[in-house]
Amino acid sequence: MATSKVGAISESFLSLFSSSCSLLRLQWEELVVRWRIIRVMVVVPLLKVAVLLCLIMSAMLVFEKVTMALTSLYAKVFRRRPERRYKFEPLKEDEELGNSAFPMVLVQIPMYNEREVYKLSIGAACRLSYPADRVIIQVLDDSTDPEIKELVELECKIWQKSGKNIRYAVRDNRCGYKAGALKEGMNHDYVQLCEFVAIFDADFQPESDFLLLTVPFLVHNSELSLVQARWKFVNANECLMTRIQEMSMDYHFKIEQEAGSTMWSFFGFNGTAGVWRINALVESGGWKDRTTVEDMDLAVRASIEGWKFVYVGNVKVQSELPSTYKAYRNQQYRWSCGPANLFRKTAFEILKTKKISWWKKIYLLYSFFLVRRVIAHIVTFVFYCIIIPFAVLIPEVTIPAWGVVYIPTTITFLNVFGTPSSAHLLLFWIFYENVVALHRMRAVITGLLEVGRVNEWVVTDKLGDTLKNNTIKKIITKPNSKVHERIYIPELVVSVFLFICACYDLKYAKGHYYIYIYPQSVAFLIMGLGYVGTFVPNK
Repeated sequence: MATSKVGAISESFLSLFSSSCSLLRLQWEELVVRWRIIRVMVVVPLLKVAVLLCLIMSAMLVFEKVTMALTSLYAKVFRRRPERRYKFEPLKEDEELGNSAFPMVLVQIPMYNEREVYKLSIGAACRLSYPADRVIIQVLDDSTDPEIKELVELECKIWQKSGKNIRYAVRDNRCGYKAGALKEGMNHDYVQLCEFVAIFDADFQPESDFLLLTVPFLVHNSELSLVQARWKFVNANECLMTRIQEMSMDYHFKIEQEAGSTMWSFFGFNGTAGVWRINALVESGGWKDRTTVEDMDLAVRASIEGWKFVYVGNVKVQSELPSTYKAYRNQQYRWSCGPANLFRKTAFEILKTKKISWWKKIYLLYSFFLVRRVIAHIVTFVFYCIIIPFAVLIPEVTIPAWGVVYIPTTITFLNVFGTPSSAHLLLFWIFYENVVALHRMRAVITGLLEVGRVNEWVVTDKLGDTLKNNTIKKIITKPNSKVHERIYIPELVVSVFLFICACYDLKYAKGHYYIYIYPQSVAFLIMGLGYVGTFVPNK
């Protein structure tokens, strides 16, 4: 009796289980059918449109880079140096006028809690080879740490005692951040004595002859408003991350800035290591804090007023690259969000101005802003980290070889022109730039839509001589113990996505994209876990 009941229960359970399996099988088959319909009707057309748009943007980008490279090559081959394009005569002491032959120059050093570098920047400014009575050094200290403010003020007093005309200026607020500090600094009475203003961020150390090599361009060429020098980096060999950054920055200066100066007498002011004609600065509206790139904002406004710029690549100013991934992320977010937001704010101003030609308007809107500041960041991440990997899962979509291989190869090799000595790091540069493009793209969208962190200003951390101190190891073997501070979820999510796509491509071998996708996934993983850059001890 009991056996028959158990058998009946077992048969009932098996029947129920079989029915459940059949139901799940039907539901799964129904889901598969629906997915196939959605894929054919929606996913495939959208992905094809996305591929087409990315190919168009890639073509625009590579054309822009080739044009700039050819312009830079033209400048080098035909020796279109600044000294040949503009009048340049060294400044000399006049027998009758004496030092009055040298124009008055204001040197501004904005800083914010710069414990590690304040002595370096102030010392370098005070050692400039320029008549002491013809230069005023202005330290604009926005520090919120009372101890640091005291140290900076003490350093200024030490140089004052040695005969330097150095002024220490503070504010009771940080309105406008760096732009606010520079604007406030221009309001002092003694600034009216000056004709030009040189600007150095707190981690910049100009050579002693900096003013002697830059100011003459402004003195002898009334149409020039800005002389921009090149950046060199004291910590370029600190780690792999700084080596890769050096490649990108050298390309920016040797190709982008050189090309802009040669073709249009315009480029984006880098915010430091440059000398402005004060009249041009005032005529252009002065410093504004409407974006996080107040330097580029000023440059664009000066350009549409008809002023010209010159880039002097032979004048180099030492500075420091961010050597921690967190600092670099913050810097790149600000450098990407600000230009996109500035594009939104100035597009109409550029169109309506009558002081520049239509060709220059097109250059500003299309080349300077749209291609370099918007398309470059969007296509780098979307195409190479989303569209190509996702296309692996959709066999109906194919991407032409010229878009996958030839264009990125051309862009990559053009980048090495800036730093030939780092050519062996090209593969690392590709994967690293693609990871950082994730944050640049987010920043661009934020700037264009003017939402979220659009006006957030995060000062880039500097290490100065910290890592050279014998009491602190250059690279700490044990990273920061606060794990959550060095783990980045977006990078890890993309890493998992890429890994899945690479595994799928490896199994079905649709286009052998896994050769590229696997290492890119590893790059996202390494940077997502914070194992990149220099680790510094907790304070």
